[in-house]
Amino acid sequence: MKYAFSKRVRHLQSSAVRDILKVVNQGNVISFAGGLPDEQLFPLEGLQEAYNKTFASGKKALQYNETEGFMPLREVLVDRMKRKGISNFSANDVLLTTGSQQAIDLFAKVFFNPGDVILAENPTYLAALQVFESYEAHVIGVESDEHGMIADDLEEKMKRYRPKCVYVVPTFSNPSGKVWSMERRKQLLELAHKYHVVIFEDDPYGDIQFHDEEVYHPIASLDDGTHVLYTSTFSKTAVPAVRTGWITGPYQLIRIMAQAKQANDLHSNSLAQQALYHLCLDFDLDGHIERLKKEYYARMKVMLGELEKANLPGLSYVVPKGGMFFWLELADHVDTTELLSVAVKKGVAYVPGGPFYAGKGKENTLRLNFTHSTPDKIEKGMSLLTEVFEQHSVVKQ
Repeated sequence: MKYAFSKRVRHLQSSAVRDILKVVNQGNVISFAGGLPDEQLFPLEGLQEAYNKTFASGKKALQYNETEGFMPLREVLVDRMKRKGISNFSANDVLLTTGSQQAIDLFAKVFFNPGDVILAENPTYLAALQVFESYEAHVIGVESDEHGMIADDLEEKMKRYRPKCVYVVPTFSNPSGKVWSMERRKQLLELAHKYHVVIFEDDPYGDIQFHDEEVYHPIASLDDGTHVLYTSTFSKTAVPAVRTGWITGPYQLIRIMAQAKQANDLHSNSLAQQALYHLCLDFDLDGHIERLKKEYYARMKVMLGELEKANLPGLSYVVPKGGMFFWLELADHVDTTELLSVAVKKGVAYVPGGPFYAGKGKENTLRLNFTHSTPDKIEKGMSLLTEVFEQHSVVKQ
């Protein structure tokens, strides 16, 4: 039978990361591809106890909940965000979502018409590009360096394209792993106020900070509560399977997103939300995050050491100060999409960089995850990967 799909299906694209993971999971491959935390470090006992307390609270815990989510958890999140300086919002301004990915989707659904312009860094979060393109919005890349978006180019594109939104991951970004300077954060906010543009700040990695002496202020903490939406998630600090994220921002936007969520799924998993409330209240979540930071920092250093030894032609990267990723740029002639199948056959996987770009991507780039593999696997996997790129360089030169 020939099915009559809607026109919007033409704008749906498969995720390059998910497609790679399907292949990787079929064999004995060291994977640097997914943005995965290490399941061996999950707080299993703490989460089990949190669920036990949820069930012990009675059958009402199994009932439908309000669309905005479990209020006690929203209140906890307000307190946790205040520690980051985000203090303009109350629990009524928080919407719990099925991961922060749903927050991006709901925002796009209520905010963009076909042809509306979004400005973003190049490269930027692949799954956000998927969402925006599915709603037929037009994403335009802004010139950036290791400190963030370059203000002159940002303002010129605000004037030329009149965007409705600027999408940013300013703290340990996916995929580039960099952190914006305070100056660039303030410049973006000033321009957003000047040109009446909403900022969507995506912050899934902000708690995984390697150097406690450095302070990275969320853009939302610098705003007056009018121009910035802020989203984050428990996927990187607790466990991904609870699929719980949140978004906060101007009440009018959150209210309309909640209405869109009613039509989408009524509410996200309230059982998980109640368990997360107990995890935050009765478990040392901050201590757990500290342990994650130390372990992931150690793994990042192992991968960094392997990169320093690699001596690949044209290799460049920013040393991450937190988060989960290295972003590599190789010699211009290297095509990382072309070489992926070679790497997988050799026993190692990565994500080619091209799909992370708005518009034509740089095919000589790739993203590596250092949080999911143990140090010994990182050493082995990087050795295999180096061999692939060294052999390709010899062939091409």
